[in-house]
Amino acid sequence: MEFTWTVTDSGLSAKQVLSQHGVSHRMFTQLNQSNGEILVNDATKKPAVKVNPGDKVTLVVPVEPADPEVPVSTEALEVVSEDANTLVVLKPAGLTSVPGPSNRTDTLVNRVKGHLTATGDQNLVPHIITRLDRDTSGLVLIAKHRLANSWLNQQLADHRLKKRYLAIVSGQLDHDHDLIDAPLKRSADGFDQVVAPDGKSAQTEYWVRQSSTNWTLVEVLLHTGRTHQIRAHFRSIGHPLLGDALYGGPADLINRQALHAYQLDYQDPVTGDPRHFEADLPADMLKVIK
Repeated sequence: MEFTWTVTDSGLSAKQVLSQHGVSHRMFTQLNQSNGEILVNDATKKPAVKVNPGDKVTLVVPVEPADPEVPVSTEALEVVSEDANTLVVLKPAGLTSVPGPSNRTDTLVNRVKGHLTATGDQNLVPHIITRLDRDTSGLVLIAKHRLANSWLNQQLADHRLKKRYLAIVSGQLDHDHDLIDAPLKRSADGFDQVVAPDGKSAQTEYWVRQSSTNWTLVEVLLHTGRTHQIRAHFRSIGHPLLGDALYGGPADLINRQALHAYQLDYQDPVTGDPRHFEADLPADMLKVIK
Protein backbone atom coordinates (compact mmCIF):
# COMPACT_ATOMS: atom_id res chain seq x y z
CA MET A 1 0.00 0.00 0.00
CA GLU A 2 1.09 3.57 -0.65
CA PHE A 3 0.28 6.74 1.27
CA THR A 4 1.31 10.12 -0.15
CA TRP A 5 1.47 13.58 1.44
CA THR A 6 2.47 16.98 0.05
CA VAL A 7 5.20 18.85 1.93
CA THR A 8 4.02 22.21 3.30
CA ASP A 9 6.89 23.29 5.58
CA SER A 10 10.51 24.19 4.82
CA GLY A 11 13.63 22.62 6.28
CA LEU A 12 12.23 19.15 6.96
CA SER A 13 13.47 15.67 6.17
CA ALA A 14 11.23 13.05 4.60
CA LYS A 15 11.10 11.25 7.95
CA GLN A 16 9.99 14.44 9.74
CA VAL A 17 7.20 14.92 7.20
CA LEU A 18 6.00 11.37 7.76
CA SER A 19 6.22 11.88 11.53
CA GLN A 20 3.90 14.87 11.14
CA HIS A 21 1.38 12.45 9.68
CA GLY A 22 1.54 9.98 12.53
CA VAL A 23 4.24 7.59 11.32
CA SER A 24 5.92 6.66 14.61
CA HIS A 25 9.56 5.73 15.22
CA ARG A 26 8.40 2.18 15.97
CA MET A 27 6.58 2.13 12.63
CA PHE A 28 9.78 3.20 10.83
CA THR A 29 11.61 0.31 12.50
CA GLN A 30 8.96 -2.18 11.38
CA LEU A 31 9.07 -0.84 7.83
CA ASN A 32 12.86 -1.11 7.70
CA GLN A 33 12.58 -4.75 8.77
CA SER A 34 9.97 -5.51 6.11
CA ASN A 35 11.50 -3.64 3.14
CA GLY A 36 9.25 -0.62 3.26
CA GLU A 37 10.19 2.38 1.11
CA ILE A 38 10.11 6.16 1.23
CA LEU A 39 9.67 7.92 -2.10
CA VAL A 40 10.14 11.63 -2.79
CA ASN A 41 8.52 12.65 -6.05
CA ASP A 42 8.36 8.94 -7.00
CA ALA A 43 12.10 8.31 -6.40
CA THR A 44 13.34 6.09 -3.58
CA LYS A 45 15.12 8.13 -0.90
CA LYS A 46 16.64 7.74 2.55
CA PRO A 47 14.51 8.94 5.51
CA ALA A 48 16.99 11.77 6.27
CA VAL A 49 16.79 13.36 2.81
CA LYS A 50 15.75 17.01 2.88
CA VAL A 51 12.50 17.89 1.11
CA ASN A 52 10.95 21.13 -0.11
CA PRO A 53 7.44 22.57 0.00
CA GLY A 54 5.39 21.03 -2.79
CA ASP A 55 7.33 17.75 -2.86
CA LYS A 56 5.33 14.53 -2.69
CA VAL A 57 6.47 12.15 0.05
CA THR A 58 5.17 8.59 -0.31
CA LEU A 59 5.36 5.80 2.23
CA VAL A 60 5.24 2.31 0.71
CA VAL A 61 3.92 -0.17 3.28
CA PRO A 62 4.58 -3.84 2.40
CA VAL A 63 1.60 -6.18 2.56
CA GLU A 64 1.29 -8.54 5.52
CA PRO A 65 0.84 -12.09 4.24
CA ALA A 66 -1.15 -14.66 6.17
CA ASP A 67 0.38 -16.36 9.21
CA PRO A 68 0.09 -20.10 8.45
CA GLU A 69 -0.29 -20.76 12.18
CA VAL A 70 -3.61 -18.85 12.23
CA PRO A 71 -6.35 -20.92 10.53
CA VAL A 72 -9.13 -19.37 8.46
CA SER A 73 -12.65 -19.62 9.86
CA THR A 74 -15.67 -19.32 7.56
CA GLU A 75 -18.16 -18.92 10.41
CA ALA A 76 -20.47 -15.90 10.33
CA LEU A 77 -19.00 -12.41 10.72
CA GLU A 78 -21.28 -9.37 11.02
CA VAL A 79 -19.52 -6.49 9.26
CA VAL A 80 -20.78 -3.03 10.25
CA SER A 81 -18.35 -0.97 8.15
CA GLU A 82 -15.27 -1.59 6.00
CA ASP A 83 -12.81 0.44 3.97
CA ALA A 84 -9.22 -0.02 2.82
CA ASN A 85 -7.80 0.65 6.28
CA THR A 86 -10.35 -0.38 8.89
CA LEU A 87 -13.05 -2.89 9.66
CA VAL A 88 -15.82 -2.52 12.26
CA VAL A 89 -17.61 -5.72 13.23
CA LEU A 90 -20.26 -6.75 15.73
CA LYS A 91 -18.92 -9.49 18.00
CA PRO A 92 -21.45 -11.84 19.60
CA ALA A 93 -21.12 -12.91 23.21
CA GLY A 94 -19.31 -16.22 23.54
CA LEU A 95 -16.77 -15.57 20.78
CA THR A 96 -13.13 -15.23 21.87
CA SER A 97 -11.30 -12.28 20.30
CA VAL A 98 -7.88 -13.81 19.62
CA PRO A 99 -6.53 -17.36 19.29
CA GLY A 100 -5.22 -18.99 22.45
CA PRO A 101 -4.55 -22.43 23.95
CA SER A 102 -8.27 -23.20 24.36
CA ASN A 103 -9.33 -22.04 20.89
CA ARG A 104 -7.06 -21.56 17.91
CA THR A 105 -9.49 -22.15 15.05
CA ASP A 106 -12.66 -20.09 15.51
CA THR A 107 -12.03 -16.76 17.21
CA LEU A 108 -12.83 -13.27 15.96
CA VAL A 109 -9.34 -13.08 14.41
CA ASN A 110 -9.90 -16.36 12.53
CA ARG A 111 -13.25 -15.13 11.20
CA VAL A 112 -11.82 -11.78 10.13
CA LYS A 113 -8.98 -13.58 8.37
CA GLY A 114 -11.59 -15.69 6.59
CA HIS A 115 -13.45 -12.55 5.53
CA LEU A 116 -10.30 -10.83 4.26
CA THR A 117 -9.26 -13.95 2.35
CA ALA A 118 -12.70 -14.29 0.75
CA THR A 119 -12.73 -10.63 -0.35
CA GLY A 120 -9.25 -10.83 -1.87
CA ASP A 121 -7.45 -8.52 0.55
CA GLN A 122 -3.66 -8.73 0.38
CA ASN A 123 -3.15 -7.84 4.04
CA LEU A 124 -4.18 -10.91 6.01
CA VAL A 125 -3.06 -10.07 9.55
CA PRO A 126 -5.98 -8.48 11.42
CA HIS A 127 -4.99 -6.00 14.15
CA ILE A 128 -7.71 -5.79 16.81
CA ILE A 129 -7.80 -2.27 18.28
CA THR A 130 -10.71 -2.57 20.73
CA ARG A 131 -10.60 -6.14 22.04
CA LEU A 132 -13.56 -7.46 24.03
CA ASP A 133 -13.76 -10.29 26.56
CA ARG A 134 -15.24 -13.54 25.24
CA ASP A 135 -18.65 -13.02 26.87
CA THR A 136 -18.89 -9.30 26.11
CA SER A 137 -20.80 -8.40 22.95
CA GLY A 138 -20.57 -5.35 20.73
CA LEU A 139 -18.57 -3.25 18.31
CA VAL A 140 -14.92 -4.08 17.61
CA LEU A 141 -12.54 -1.92 15.58
CA ILE A 142 -9.90 -3.73 13.51
CA ALA A 143 -6.98 -2.24 11.58
CA LYS A 144 -6.42 -3.99 8.24
CA HIS A 145 -2.69 -3.21 8.02
CA ARG A 146 0.21 -2.27 10.28
CA LEU A 147 0.16 1.48 9.56
CA ALA A 148 -3.55 1.78 10.37
CA ASN A 149 -2.81 -0.20 13.53
CA SER A 150 -0.15 2.34 14.51
CA TRP A 151 -2.43 5.32 13.79
CA LEU A 152 -5.41 3.92 15.69
CA ASN A 153 -3.37 2.85 18.70
CA GLN A 154 -2.08 6.42 18.88
CA GLN A 155 -5.70 7.60 18.99
CA LEU A 156 -6.27 5.22 21.90
CA ALA A 157 -3.24 6.62 23.72
CA ASP A 158 -4.39 10.20 23.08
CA HIS A 159 -7.98 9.43 24.18
CA ARG A 160 -9.33 10.43 20.79
CA LEU A 161 -10.79 6.96 20.30
CA LYS A 162 -13.76 6.56 22.64
CA LYS A 163 -15.76 3.46 23.55
CA ARG A 164 -19.08 3.48 25.36
CA TYR A 165 -20.77 0.45 26.84
CA LEU A 166 -24.17 -0.54 28.17
CA ALA A 167 -24.09 -2.70 31.27
CA ILE A 168 -26.73 -4.11 33.55
CA VAL A 169 -25.48 -4.10 37.12
CA SER A 170 -27.07 -5.65 40.19
CA GLY A 171 -29.08 -3.56 42.60
CA GLN A 172 -29.79 0.16 42.55
CA LEU A 173 -26.98 2.71 42.40
CA ASP A 174 -26.77 5.64 44.79
CA HIS A 175 -25.97 8.16 42.05
CA ASP A 176 -27.41 8.73 38.57
CA HIS A 177 -23.96 9.82 37.39
CA ASP A 178 -20.58 9.15 38.94
CA LEU A 179 -16.91 8.44 38.27
CA ILE A 180 -15.35 5.32 39.74
CA ASP A 181 -11.69 6.24 40.21
CA ALA A 182 -9.90 3.24 41.69
CA PRO A 183 -6.57 1.59 40.73
CA LEU A 184 -6.73 -2.03 39.57
CA LYS A 185 -4.36 -4.99 39.59
CA ARG A 186 -4.63 -8.74 39.07
CA SER A 187 -5.56 -10.63 42.24
CA ALA A 188 -2.88 -12.83 43.79
CA ASP A 189 -4.86 -16.06 43.50
CA GLY A 190 -7.11 -15.71 40.45
CA PHE A 191 -7.88 -14.24 37.03
CA ASP A 192 -9.92 -11.33 38.32
CA GLN A 193 -8.85 -7.73 38.86
CA VAL A 194 -9.09 -6.07 42.27
CA VAL A 195 -8.93 -2.52 43.55
CA ALA A 196 -5.55 -1.99 45.23
CA PRO A 197 -3.44 1.06 46.16
CA ASP A 198 -0.52 -0.32 44.12
CA GLY A 199 -2.66 -1.02 41.03
CA LYS A 200 -2.75 0.86 37.76
CA SER A 201 -4.83 4.02 37.55
CA ALA A 202 -8.36 3.32 36.27
CA GLN A 203 -11.39 5.57 35.77
CA THR A 204 -14.90 4.47 34.78
CA GLU A 205 -17.67 7.05 34.30
CA TYR A 206 -21.31 6.00 34.25
CA TRP A 207 -24.83 7.33 33.78
CA VAL A 208 -27.99 5.53 34.89
CA ARG A 209 -30.28 4.79 31.92
CA GLN A 210 -32.97 2.63 33.54
CA SER A 211 -33.49 0.85 36.85
CA SER A 212 -35.64 -1.73 38.58
CA THR A 213 -35.67 -3.28 42.04
CA ASN A 214 -32.82 -5.73 41.36
CA TRP A 215 -30.86 -4.17 38.51
CA THR A 216 -29.73 -0.92 36.87
CA LEU A 217 -28.93 -0.29 33.21
CA VAL A 218 -25.95 2.06 32.94
CA GLU A 219 -24.11 3.75 30.10
CA VAL A 220 -20.37 3.54 30.69
CA LEU A 221 -17.47 5.58 29.32
CA LEU A 222 -13.98 4.24 29.85
CA HIS A 223 -11.29 6.83 30.56
CA THR A 224 -8.65 4.10 30.81
CA GLY A 225 -8.46 0.61 29.30
CA ARG A 226 -7.56 -1.82 32.07
CA THR A 227 -8.36 -5.53 31.90
CA HIS A 228 -11.92 -6.26 33.13
CA GLN A 229 -12.16 -2.60 34.17
CA ILE A 230 -15.95 -2.22 34.07
CA ARG A 231 -16.54 -5.59 35.69
CA ALA A 232 -14.02 -5.03 38.49
CA HIS A 233 -15.07 -1.45 39.20
CA PHE A 234 -18.76 -2.22 39.60
CA ARG A 235 -17.97 -5.16 41.89
CA SER A 236 -15.80 -2.80 43.94
CA ILE A 237 -18.83 -0.58 44.69
CA GLY A 238 -21.06 -3.54 45.51
CA HIS A 239 -22.91 -3.79 42.18
CA PRO A 240 -21.37 -6.55 40.01
CA LEU A 241 -22.72 -7.04 36.51
CA LEU A 242 -25.60 -9.46 36.10
CA GLY A 243 -24.41 -12.88 34.94
CA ASP A 244 -20.76 -12.16 35.74
CA ALA A 245 -19.71 -15.36 37.54
CA LEU A 246 -16.06 -14.29 37.91
CA TYR A 247 -17.03 -11.09 39.75
CA GLY A 248 -19.93 -12.43 41.79
CA GLY A 249 -22.83 -11.21 39.68
CA PRO A 250 -26.24 -12.91 40.06
CA ALA A 251 -26.94 -15.46 37.31
CA ASP A 252 -30.74 -15.78 37.44
CA LEU A 253 -31.53 -13.28 34.64
CA ILE A 254 -28.74 -13.77 32.10
CA ASN A 255 -26.04 -16.41 31.64
CA ARG A 256 -23.12 -14.13 30.71
CA GLN A 257 -21.86 -10.78 31.92
CA ALA A 258 -24.42 -8.18 30.85
CA LEU A 259 -21.97 -5.95 28.99
CA HIS A 260 -22.25 -4.61 25.44
CA ALA A 261 -19.89 -2.25 23.58
CA TYR A 262 -22.60 -0.17 21.94
CA GLN A 263 -20.83 2.98 20.72
CA LEU A 264 -17.52 3.65 18.98
CA ASP A 265 -16.00 6.99 17.95
CA TYR A 266 -12.65 7.57 16.27
CA GLN A 267 -11.05 9.57 13.45
CA ASP A 268 -10.50 8.04 10.04
CA PRO A 269 -6.76 7.27 10.16
CA VAL A 270 -6.18 8.71 6.66
CA THR A 271 -8.64 11.58 6.24
CA GLY A 272 -9.12 12.53 9.89
CA ASP A 273 -12.90 12.56 9.43
CA PRO A 274 -14.96 11.58 12.49
CA ARG A 275 -16.37 8.05 12.46
CA HIS A 276 -19.31 7.10 14.68
CA PHE A 277 -21.03 3.73 15.14
CA GLU A 278 -23.74 2.39 17.43
CA ALA A 279 -25.08 -1.11 17.99
CA ASP A 280 -28.41 -1.99 19.64
CA LEU A 281 -28.56 -4.13 22.74
CA PRO A 282 -28.56 -7.87 21.98
CA ALA A 283 -31.64 -9.96 22.69
CA ASP A 284 -30.43 -11.47 25.98
CA MET A 285 -29.84 -8.05 27.56
CA LEU A 286 -33.07 -6.61 26.13
CA LYS A 287 -34.99 -9.47 27.71
CA VAL A 288 -33.72 -8.44 31.17
CA ILE A 289 -34.80 -4.79 30.96
CA LYS A 290 -38.19 -5.27 29.27
